[in-house]
Amino acid sequence: MRRLANWGVLSSVWLLLVASGGFGFKGAGRAPLVPRPDFAGLYRPGARLEVDTRREGDSLRLYLRLPAPARLGPGYSLHITAWPSYEAKQPLWQDSIPRRRQQPRPEADGSRRLSFCLAAARVPAGTVLQLHTGTPDAKDDYQELKTTAWLRLTPAHLARSFVLTDSVGLPLLRRYVRAGEPFGVDSYGLYQPVRWTRYAVNPLAALPPMTNRAALPAGPKVLPVLDSATTRPGEAFRFADAGLYALRVGGAGGVAPRTLAVLVAENNYPALTTAAELIEPLRYLTTSQERQHLTDAPDPKRAVDRFWLDIAQGNQTLGKDLIRRYYGRVTAANHLFAAHKAGWLTDRGLLYVVLGPPPSVRRLYNGEERWFYSEGGVNGGPVTYTFRPRPSTFAPDYYELVRRPEYELLWYAAVEKWRTPPTALTGPNVPRAR
Repeated sequence: MRRLANWGVLSSVWLLLVASGGFGFKGAGRAPLVPRPDFAGLYRPGARLEVDTRREGDSLRLYLRLPAPARLGPGYSLHITAWPSYEAKQPLWQDSIPRRRQQPRPEADGSRRLSFCLAAARVPAGTVLQLHTGTPDAKDDYQELKTTAWLRLTPAHLARSFVLTDSVGLPLLRRYVRAGEPFGVDSYGLYQPVRWTRYAVNPLAALPPMTNRAALPAGPKVLPVLDSATTRPGEAFRFADAGLYALRVGGAGGVAPRTLAVLVAENNYPALTTAAELIEPLRYLTTSQERQHLTDAPDPKRAVDRFWLDIAQGNQTLGKDLIRRYYGRVTAANHLFAAHKAGWLTDRGLLYVVLGPPPSVRRLYNGEERWFYSEGGVNGGPVTYTFRPRPSTFAPDYYELVRRPEYELLWYAAVEKWRTPPTALTGPNVPRAR
């Protein structure tokens, strides 16, 4: 892992040039006003541009992984734009990172890793970074998840001088690992000791959007500790038990300790592989008695298939499509919204699974997200759902849905669409009276 710390450490001359907007970067001055972006494209399922950061002295290093087929080279630049907020109409600055400073690393699967530094003075806390790869005039790809990523820099981003790595020492670029999966912590400068703590957490599923806020269960003020230990600097990790872990890194050489929460998930997360994993997300569509019936069946997986086939009224093609769509959304939510619990259990995961990816998303200056659905409202009209940030040490990117009683009929109608799909009584496999 030590090689990562030395991966492209920039000279002081380079840092000074970056800080002053040198190397002939574009957009050193003020840019023209631009329309407010729609972030819906970033919530579509599929491979995406992944980003992580690490503080390195007076600079902030950004690690990127471009999914295959990664396009870089002549005509495909790496652009970075700094915004004062998500709603800003004018950026603070924008640059194109020269290829010689990207330190590209091709992967066997066709993806590509990049790394570059920014002077920390250019990106104070609260700055929103937009990273984009592609041609400068590719307007249609403005919010394409394979080529665009957004990152709001918090004080934690600017202070954390370590990054999670995979089994071969490359940046992991996610905040979850699978039980038994090896990973490491790579610190800038000196190796740092790591104290890990596993907490007792009861991961409750999100409640429907019309639930009275007063009825929402209050989380514990202090999470009980199950176990903890301190590892030697540079030692790899492999947690056998799923759960919520906190890694406290630092203490050597005067480095202040910083904490990062990691979700350790079972099996092949974010995918679903066991009968229990297939049954649990059905709580958004079923009663507890129905789920218990599936769990108690001699072959629970076959019982799940039968559940969907019954909904499809024997139409196997429709049944397979319902299974693919529903569990595809659960898997996507797991990847997108993983926090202190699986992504499908979160408030955003709730709507994502039942209503689908939002057709339009706005992010406001105060951190709120607003999801707009063109259908699903009163008389089939539009409806808006608002999420407010509720960050914590264990879930810095967590959002809470603003629940309202007027959502009740809309929600039941959305669930009913899953339980009685309109094409269930068509198709060659529908049972016919004899």
